[in-house]
Amino acid sequence: MSSAIPLTARGAERLREELARLKSKERPAVIEAIAEARAQGDLSENAEYEAAREKQAFIEGRINELDGLLSNAHIIEPAELDADGRIVFGATVNLEDLESGEKVCYQIVGNAEADVRANLLSIASPVARALIGKSAGDVAEVQAPSGLREYEVLEVRYV
Repeated sequence: MSSAIPLTARGAERLREELARLKSKERPAVIEAIAEARAQGDLSENAEYEAAREKQAFIEGRINELDGLLSNAHIIEPAELDADGRIVFGATVNLEDLESGEKVCYQIVGNAEADVRANLLSIASPVARALIGKSAGDVAEVQAPSGLREYEVLEVRYV
């Protein structure tokens, strides 16, 4: 029995869109590429065939992964949370690095939807773990590879 996988509603929708794209566009395209490569004859020395088969294996693996994630998903709608201003799963937080003065904004999300480049921070990350339970005005200490970092929580939103 698999345990529930926390996802924001927006994250679950993005995963559903990726799954639909893989099933409706990517899978048929790779099947067609395999058929074209087979038509060229000897498969033992056919690089196009091998590349298409590798891509098919990746696509099928990702489809299975997404099916599993979505079937075990526990969808959390941040806008419906009543966390009394505290940072919880799904919250969007504005922070200021107290040493550098740099301001950043992150949403705390599940591992399956985390993407630091998109400011989606995994709940399992050291920064998120240090932030959970804090409110605006609090300071969170994070042990980073470069040493101890301190972040002031400027704002907490549930969007």
